[in-house]
Parts: sequence; structure tokens; C-alpha cells
Amino acid sequence: MSNILGIICEYNPFHNGHLYHLNEAKRLTNSDYSVAVISGNFSQRGDPAIVSKWVKTEMALKCGVDLVLELPTIYSISSAENFAYGAIKILDSLNLVDYLCFGSECGDISILDDIVQVLVEEPKAYRTLLSHELSTGVSFPKAREKALMMYLGNMRRFANVLSSPNNILGIEYLKALKKQDSFIQPVTIKRQEAEHNNNMFSSSSRFASGSAIRSACISPNIDQLQKYMPEVSFYLLEDCLKKGNYVKDLSAFDKEILYTLRRMTIADIANLPDVSEGLEYAIKDAANSCNSVVELLTLIDTKRYTKTRIRRILLYALLGISKKDIDISKKVVPYVRVLGFNDKGKNLVSKIKHKNPSAKIVTSVKKFVDSNGNKNLQVLMNKDIWATNVYTLGFESDSWGNLDFSRKIVIK
Repeated sequence: MSNILGIICEYNPFHNGHLYHLNEAKRLTNSDYSVAVISGNFSQRGDPAIVSKWVKTEMALKCGVDLVLELPTIYSISSAENFAYGAIKILDSLNLVDYLCFGSECGDISILDDIVQVLVEEPKAYRTLLSHELSTGVSFPKAREKALMMYLGNMRRFANVLSSPNNILGIEYLKALKKQDSFIQPVTIKRQEAEHNNNMFSSSSRFASGSAIRSACISPNIDQLQKYMPEVSFYLLEDCLKKGNYVKDLSAFDKEILYTLRRMTIADIANLPDVSEGLEYAIKDAANSCNSVVELLTLIDTKRYTKTRIRRILLYALLGISKKDIDISKKVVPYVRVLGFNDKGKNLVSKIKHKNPSAKIVTSVKKFVDSNGNKNLQVLMNKDIWATNVYTLGFESDSWGNLDFSRKIVIK
């Protein structure tokens, strides 16, 4: 069999930058097969996906991905470290992926590798620097960035690397590959699209960030997006927008989130992942004195906690994910949830079953729920099912439940 390419992505939604990355990754790795592990209905930024995981799967398949697998919700809304852990664990468990290709702002894997070496080994001098930076009250990402810069010394080589979101994810992918002793070879491609959080469109470029595209979805002139998305992807997005089957942002769940937080006790909130150092009191006070998620984020905002981290905490509360659930996710090999495939992808599924008979391949949620004997994997699946049930509440129409049981695998 030819080389098999692994990709970890969100496709929220699938745009020209993703298409460039997919095609370039295939070329660089000389791969004839591609497997994408995608986040489901909620993203690592702590936001809902603009369209459902099944629409994202259809976009991916029609744009050239062969097999689409779902990253369980517990991982997809986790920190970059746990997000990467879950995705790499899935790709590695397939026992046939040759390459992992990811986009990064720096485009130089040797720079990322130098940083990974420090993070994996954690020398005493680095730990001392990190402790000092954390004592100043800054967020962990900022403290880690400063500590690494001081430890590594070469300011010119590492400048801005750790403040760029795709570099950070890339570093976590490399860490996970090393810690899991994986045979998958990493490759990185310099991002061509606009900066991650840039909401502006450029008339001179066919690339735009996912943030810009999602923001434009609520404007009356969505035709402008055609320039920045593959045609099939744009029309799928347009259809969802017209039917009201999309979720604009976290504010779609204003009342659900406030209701959840107001009925939770201080101890309940303290048991949410990423909550520490008395943050539970600030969250509880804010939930009782505001009317929206935007207000709540403003009230809780501190230099110690990034808005992304707070948004993830709100999702943990909404989806009923506890610190114990995160601990479970770090101890298991996740199931392989198949969302869709083409003919080549169907062949890959057969190859996976042959090469790794013990792999938990899920093609029917009902069959998995009825026959699964692993309680830890059931925790992951229960969160996926609940996440979809909550997600559709954000639609303007057709807020059906239990779609994980009724929706079939997307086949191209």
C-alpha cells in the first residue's frame, strides 16, 4: 500500500487554507491515502462548530480526504496538550499511518523540535524559570513562553513561536508522538491563510482565516466567502445557513450556560477541568449577575486565565465534563469513530480491522453502546452523544436529539 497521511483538524468550516494544506501534505509525503481526525460539534477554542460534524465530514470528503474520524468531545474541547494526545492516540492506534502533517506559522519543524525536547525532558533550570513566571500571576501559556525563551536563549530563532496557536498545537503533536513512542513521521507546512484570529478579508488573497469566515456567516453578503472556500464547501455552508442548521457562536447557548452555572454549587464548579485558585467563586458570582456569555467572559477576564480557557470551562459545565472525565481520557486508547469515507477510505477501514483487530472501530453508535464493555470508553461516548444533543439546541431550526444514533456514515 502507498503512504498514508494523517491530518488533525477542525475544518470549521473547510476553506482554501485547508485545501492547500491537504494537497501540499499529500505531495510532500507522496501519500495516496488520507485520514483526517476532526473535532466534532465543539472546538478546541471553546466554541461550537459553525456546522455539524456530519456537514464538516461531507466537506472534507468532497475536497479530497479519504477517511474522516471523530476526535471525542472530551479531547476536542481540552487544552492543546490533551487535544493532541487524543488525536495522536487515535492515529497511532490505526497502525498504518505513515505521516502526520500539520500547519504551523513558523513552517520549520527543527525549531518546534528544539522546544519539544525541553518540554519532554523538563530540565530543572527550565522548571525553575517556569515557576518564577507563574508566580507573577500571568497565564500558564504566557509563563511557559517566557520561561522557554529565557532557557533556550536564542531570542531571534524562537521569537513569536510560542504565541502562535498552530505552532503551539504542532509542539503538542510532536510531544505526543515522542511520549507515545509513535512511528508516525511528522511534517509541517507553513500556513498560507491569514492569522488565526484575523477577522479581515484581503482582496489580494484567496486565503482567509476560519474566524473571518465564521464572522461573515451572519452578514447578508455571504457570497463574498466563495473566494475563500472550495466551491463544494461553500455551497454546503450556504445550505446550512439558509436552513438555519448552524450555530453562530457560544452566545447561542447563553441561557443554557447561565442556567447550568446558576444551579451548580461552588463545589460543582470547582470540579470542572481547568478551574483552580478560587476561580469557581468568580464564575459563580458572574453567572448570578450577568445576562449573557459575553458579559460573563468580561466579568471573569483576568491575566491569569485566557478567554479561550474560560470558554472551555463554560463548555465543560454545559456538557457535564468533570476533572475525573479528563483523567479518564488520559488513560485510555480512544475508540475509532468513523464519520465518513469514500471508496479508498472504506478500504482503509478494512485494512485497520485487519492490522489491528483489537481496535474499537465504531461505525454504529447503537451497536457500540449495546455491546461495549469498557466503562471508560463509554464515558467518552456518552459525552459525544450529549454534546450533539446540546449542539442542535443552538440551531435556528430542526433541533433534533439523538442524531448520533440516527445519522448514517457519510459516504462519497
